[in-house]
Amino acid sequence: MSQSIAVPSVSVTYAQDGTSTQSNALGMRPMQERAYQKRGEQYLLIKSPPASGKSRALMFIALDKLANQGINQAIIVVPEKSIGASFHNEPLSQFGFWADWMVEPRWNLCDAPGTDGGKVDAVQTFLGSDAQVLVCTHATFRFAVDRFGIEVFDDRLIAVDEFHHISANPDNKLGEHVRQFMARDKAHIVAMTGSYFRGDAEAVLHPDDESRFDTVTYTYYEQLNGYQYLKQLDIGYYFYAGSYTDEIIQVLNPQEKTIVHIPNVNSRESTKDKIREVEHIIEELGEWQGTDPDTGFQFVKTAGGTILKIADLVDDDPTKRDKVAASLKDPAQKNNRNHVDIIIALGMAKEGFDWIWCEHALTIGYRSSLTEIIQIIGRATRDAPGKTRARFTNLIAEPDAAEAAVTEAVNDTLKAIAASLLMEQVLAPRFEFKPKRPTNEATPGFDYGEDGYNPGQCNVGVNPENGQIQIEINGLAEPKSLEAERICREDLTELITAFVQDKPTIERGLFDEEVVPEELTQVRMGKIVQEKFPDLDDEDQEAVRQHAIAALNLVQQAKYSVNEESGTYAVKTDDGETAKNTALIDGVRKFALSVTELDMDLIDRINPFGATYAILAKSMSEERLKQVAAVIAAKRVNLSIEEARELAKRAKRFNLEKGRLPSITAADPWEKRMAEGIAFLRRKVMEEKDV
Repeated sequence: MSQSIAVPSVSVTYAQDGTSTQSNALGMRPMQERAYQKRGEQYLLIKSPPASGKSRALMFIALDKLANQGINQAIIVVPEKSIGASFHNEPLSQFGFWADWMVEPRWNLCDAPGTDGGKVDAVQTFLGSDAQVLVCTHATFRFAVDRFGIEVFDDRLIAVDEFHHISANPDNKLGEHVRQFMARDKAHIVAMTGSYFRGDAEAVLHPDDESRFDTVTYTYYEQLNGYQYLKQLDIGYYFYAGSYTDEIIQVLNPQEKTIVHIPNVNSRESTKDKIREVEHIIEELGEWQGTDPDTGFQFVKTAGGTILKIADLVDDDPTKRDKVAASLKDPAQKNNRNHVDIIIALGMAKEGFDWIWCEHALTIGYRSSLTEIIQIIGRATRDAPGKTRARFTNLIAEPDAAEAAVTEAVNDTLKAIAASLLMEQVLAPRFEFKPKRPTNEATPGFDYGEDGYNPGQCNVGVNPENGQIQIEINGLAEPKSLEAERICREDLTELITAFVQDKPTIERGLFDEEVVPEELTQVRMGKIVQEKFPDLDDEDQEAVRQHAIAALNLVQQAKYSVNEESGTYAVKTDDGETAKNTALIDGVRKFALSVTELDMDLIDRINPFGATYAILAKSMSEERLKQVAAVIAAKRVNLSIEEARELAKRAKRFNLEKGRLPSITAADPWEKRMAEGIAFLRRKVMEEKDV
C-alpha cells in the first residue's frame, strides 16, 4: 500500500465571532435581513452559501409579497423532493416576525406520492384555489408551464431554489421558462443559489436578463467568519495509486463525523461493484456487528473498541435505503450528535442535505461539476456545538502510464485543480481594488496595519467588520458604467470560475514551460470577459478583466507568501495555536510590500497557475508530472487566427501606451508574443492574396 500524499490547497481560519448566527428583532440572521431589505424587488437573486438560511429568507420575503405587494400566490420550486422539507411550516412569529410560514400539507407536492405528471394536475388545482403557497420540484413546475402556459402565473411569486440548475442555453427548459416570465413581466421571481455558476461553464443567465435582477450577496467568508463554533475549514485533494479502497483509510478518520461519496460506477475510480466498495470501507473501519432494526444503520466496532453507526445510502434495496434515509431525516434527531457517525452515499446526501454534525466530506473521484463540489463542501460547513474544524477531501487516482484512459486521468486531475482554485477564491474575503493616486486617503473603517495609511505606497487595508480587503494598485483601470461596477463588485468569482474551467488555459498555465503569463491573464481572460459581457465597451471590459485577474493572482500570491511549505492560509503562533483571521491578509500585505511597486503590469506577469504547480510537484512524482505534461503537449496546437487577433488587439493597446508597435526581437517575452501575433495575421493576409 502506498502512502497518499496530502495537498492542503486551502486551509482558512475564521474569527468565530458569532455574528452570522445572531438574529435581529424580527428573528432574521444577517443574510436574511440583507435579503429582506430588497423584498420589494420584482426580480431578486440571492447568492449565499449553504447553511446561511436562504430558505427562511425566502419565507420572510414571500410573506411580505403576499400581504403587501399584490402577489396572489407563491410557488416554491426545488430541484429534488428531499429539499421540499426545507419549506415546511415555520412558527416565525415566535421569533419576532409578524406572521408564520404555513404550507398546507396537500400543497407541498414534494411530500405527495405519485409522478410529476399527476402532480401537474395539483398545480392547476392550486392556481384556481385560495391557497397561498405551493412547493414542488423543478420538473413538476416545468411540466406545468408547458401545459398551462406563462399567463396563468401572472401576479404570482416564482421562487427558484438552487438556481444554478438553469442555464442561458436555449435547451435548458427551466431557464427558457424564466426568460419567458421575464419577457411577460407580470410575475415576481426570487432566485436562490449557493453557487452561482455551473459545472459545464454555461452561463446561468444571459447578461441582459441578469442585469434586471437585484442581487443580494452573502459570502462564504461572512458566513463562516460569523459562526459561533466552526473556526477552520480545510480543503484539499489527495492522489493515490492502485485501488481507492486500499487507500481510503489513509484519509478517513473514524473519529470524525463523515459523509463518504463513493465514485460513480462509470468513473475510472470505481471498481464497478458499488456494494462491495461499501463493504470494503466498512471492513477497513472495523468489525461489523449487525444492523439496527429501527434505523437501518450498521454497527461497526473499531480496533479501539468504539461502536460506529454507519448509514448506507448506496444499497438500492428500497426497503433498506428508505429506512436509512428516513432515519437520517428524523427531526427529533437533528440535534443529536450521536445519532450517526458515518454516511456512505453515491448520488444522495449532497444538495440540500442537512446534517449539522458533518466534520468531513470525503469524495472519491472527481465529480461531474464544480457546482457539485461546492454543494458537497456545504454539507460540512454547518455550525454545531463542539465542531471547531471541518474539511473536504477529494481522493483522486494518479495518472498511470499503464492506463489506456490516461487522458481521462489527466482531465480529472485538471478538474480537481480547477475546483481547488475556485474554492480558494470563494473562501477568501471580498476584495476592493482602488487605483493608486497621490490624492488617495485612508478609507474610514479600514485598518492599514501598524504603521497606518502611507500616501507614498500602495496600501492594503482590512475592514474588521466584514473582512473586506482594500488594495491599491498602480495603473488599475476603473469601471466606468454602473454595470461594470456591479460586475467588479459581484461577479468576479463567476469570471474566475470560467477561467479555471477553460481547459487550454489551465493546461498551458500548468505544463507549458514556454507560456507567457500575459497570454493567460490578458488574452484568455480578456476573451472570457468579452464573451460574458459583450455589451460592455472596451474600457469597461478591460477594467473587469483587470479586477478578475487581480483577485485571482493576489489570492495565489498571498497563500504562498504566508506558508510556502504547506501551501495554506493558516499560520501557527508560538504556542502552536492557529492565528485567527489574519493569515490571508498578512500574505497580501507581505506580497504588496515585497515588490517595488504593486502595479497591474506586475500582476498580469504572474502565471495564475504557477503556485499550484509548485504544490502539484510536491504531490506527484517527477515521472508522473512528465507524463501529464507529455499528454498535454501532444494536444498543443500552433497559434490560431483567433488567438492572433487577440494578440493584435493587445498590441494596439501597447502601441497607444508606448507609441510604437511590439518588436519581434524584444527581450520581453510578452512584447515578442504580441509581435508574433501581428506577423501571423500578416502572413495569413498575404496567403489569401496569393490564392
